[in-house]
Amino acid sequence: MSLSPRAHTLSDFDFVLPEHLIAQHPAAERSASRLLDARAPELVDRIFKELPDLLREGDLLVFNDTKVVKARVFGEKASGGKLELLIERVLQGNEVVAHMKVSKKPLPGARVHLCGGIRNGGFDAVLLDRWPDENGPLFRFALQGAKGETPWQLMDQFGHLPLPPYIARNQNAEVDPDEAEDAERYQTVFASHPGAVAAPTAALHFDEKVLAALKAKGVETAAVTLHVGAGTFQPVKTENLAEHQMHTEWYNIPLPTLAALERCRQRRGRIIAVGTTSVRTLESWARSGQISGDTNIFITPGFEFRVVDALITNFHLPKSTLMMLVSALAGYKHIMDVYQHAIANDYRFFSYGDSMLLERRR
Repeated sequence: MSLSPRAHTLSDFDFVLPEHLIAQHPAAERSASRLLDARAPELVDRIFKELPDLLREGDLLVFNDTKVVKARVFGEKASGGKLELLIERVLQGNEVVAHMKVSKKPLPGARVHLCGGIRNGGFDAVLLDRWPDENGPLFRFALQGAKGETPWQLMDQFGHLPLPPYIARNQNAEVDPDEAEDAERYQTVFASHPGAVAAPTAALHFDEKVLAALKAKGVETAAVTLHVGAGTFQPVKTENLAEHQMHTEWYNIPLPTLAALERCRQRRGRIIAVGTTSVRTLESWARSGQISGDTNIFITPGFEFRVVDALITNFHLPKSTLMMLVSALAGYKHIMDVYQHAIANDYRFFSYGDSMLLERRR
């Protein structure tokens, strides 16, 4: 029996995941990954390339077209102490907001040397303050390249692609032998707007063949942009879900996508979100009326969906906000059954893992 929406606590979304099911590399072919058809109580094991057969003419798939940037940079303080920045957002001019990993944090006004610093072919950064306020979790820096490069140019030249913390490879080293593979496969085939520090992973399964088959089926596609932040990996620490402070991410819904959503509704098609970031974008717009801005929407059981009818998504971390979101959409008990099935049948989990197709519980 499902718990009532008001009764859910953090522990309800916990489960034991065998470590060997955490995917460390992508499938050999994007659409050769597995797809668990979980639209009904009877679960069906499929391959992702079968997706077009599961959709109907007139349906609308909504993708997140954000592009992951090389946001991880290594450097050192003036004292020689090592540090690492994960650039979360580019502000105006040469300013950025970043997570900082360092043994002892420098004070505002301190200059740090990244990738060797300007003197050694890299670039410098001056710590300005915390962000978004004096007690904020992030840090605001002014970047200074030798040739006046923009933050985007500096990241592209010197940065490393940030991978999720559960991919236990060489990503925390300045030399990663798998970086070439990740540069291709940790991006969607339609990534076009740089700004994310994590990929919208449900969309990684789509390749040109699947997209062509969807078009032939009469399934329409549209794009939104939500720049996925590192906060997506932050654990929920409060047993009472109402006490959790959700991270903020920037989104945008272009006018052609608004038109596609309206056409889909008029023809009584289904709006199918590709990934939880697309869900958060669409439902944020439905509540605020704003087609662009910051969102910290927190979707838990009891949430009233206004836009999304179905969802394609990967398998998520225990006790994560994403587990709560899919439970809100498809029903708590159903999701727990889905995850038990996935574990029992050796589905691959998380960013490079397999996917599932869910329908909104009516």
